[in-house]
Amino acid sequence: MATQVDRPARWRGMVAMAAAGVLAAGLTACGSDSGDGDANTITVSYRQWGDSRIQENYLTGVKTEFEKANPGVTVQLEPVVASEDDYFTKLQLQMRSPRTSPDVVYEDTFLINSDIEAGYLRPLDDQLADWPEWERFTETAKGAGKALDGKTYGIPDGTDTRGLWYNKELFAQAGLPADWQPRTWDEVLTAARAIKAALPGVIPFNIYAGKAVGESASMQGFEMLLYGTGDTLYDDASQKWVVGSKGFTDSLQFIKTVYDEGLGPSAQQVLDPNWNNTVNQQLLPQGKVVISLDGSWISQNWLDTGAAPWPQWSTVLGNAAWPTQQGQAPGRVSMSGGWTWAIPQNSDNPDMAWQLIALLGDKDRQLRWAVDNVQIPVRDDVATDPSYLQANPTNEFFASLVPITTYRPAYAVYPRISNEIQVATETVITGGDVAAAAQAYDEQVRAIAGDAVQPAP
Repeated sequence: MATQVDRPARWRGMVAMAAAGVLAAGLTACGSDSGDGDANTITVSYRQWGDSRIQENYLTGVKTEFEKANPGVTVQLEPVVASEDDYFTKLQLQMRSPRTSPDVVYEDTFLINSDIEAGYLRPLDDQLADWPEWERFTETAKGAGKALDGKTYGIPDGTDTRGLWYNKELFAQAGLPADWQPRTWDEVLTAARAIKAALPGVIPFNIYAGKAVGESASMQGFEMLLYGTGDTLYDDASQKWVVGSKGFTDSLQFIKTVYDEGLGPSAQQVLDPNWNNTVNQQLLPQGKVVISLDGSWISQNWLDTGAAPWPQWSTVLGNAAWPTQQGQAPGRVSMSGGWTWAIPQNSDNPDMAWQLIALLGDKDRQLRWAVDNVQIPVRDDVATDPSYLQANPTNEFFASLVPITTYRPAYAVYPRISNEIQVATETVITGGDVAAAAQAYDEQVRAIAGDAVQPAP
């Protein structure tokens, strides 16, 4: 991994300050008493994903195990019910003050470096030196929680890949093959146009865009396109952010085409912060979205334990890799991220918090989580465990994308760069000009990254 650009990342703090008045009531309900100094209580903040209770049920089981092994200790679970961006803002509001800080927090890998730089998190290297389980984590996964100073601040609990989900029954009605494997962007558009012509009233192709869905617009949507053009957001060799690339403009144009031709959702739909949950918990099971570009984990919604049980999903839906723009090598594209468990700097009980994270990171708990939440494992012994390999019919397909996947340049300024990607995509889906949106993005990147910017070759 290239060294990240060492630039201040205070934007989240400023966003949090601006949002403090709006979110104060929600914060009070989500851990305002966390910092009470009770050495026998560990508070845990994590995001609740819509109606899903998978993580809640998993953590409740771990809580029971931990409390049984540590008599007198209470694990206090504090789910934050919020959209993606609101979750990050609330979490940072909590961590800023000793009075409100949780002891353990669930950190998206794309945000962890900016939170490290803001001083919200504790390094874990002293604990890792005495934790033999760390040897079982893959080297790529270990890098997810590491900062510029070389210290580790988060323990990953899984990773993911991205690809296409499509309804084979509706494909048949539109005259499309059940074993669909598009080789170019144009083949995706051709399929979406055929669906629109044959099946009025459905959304042919869902691709996320706009600020409301946050990182989904950047990673599931735009970056899946950009990294299939041969261009990138960040140049590892020069350690600079790239502006003025043709791939950036081509990616925006593809999104604009989808929305202008009515091949995707309406701008009004996708600008709903709950659009992700609506697609995965309602529209895909109801056959109202035919193709969706999304993550490896979304079938968790349709399991018996999920938010929207759908027993037929594995026979109704097919999967395909997202293609490169013109079918050029390697032919397929995926992006990967993941989440980590971390300890805030203002934790009242960091020693006991580490003990809980160590339990969450052992093989049995990691295996259970990978199966229940349809995660790609970050431990080598979980990845090869037969019970994981057999747990979900899509595990093998999405794991096969790991060799060609790309990880975001999740350096300290990435959240700000990502925000500008979301702005650019929102501009084009609401009727704006592609060239103007790309130019505005370039200007903002120069303002954010300063000298750490270079024009595309």
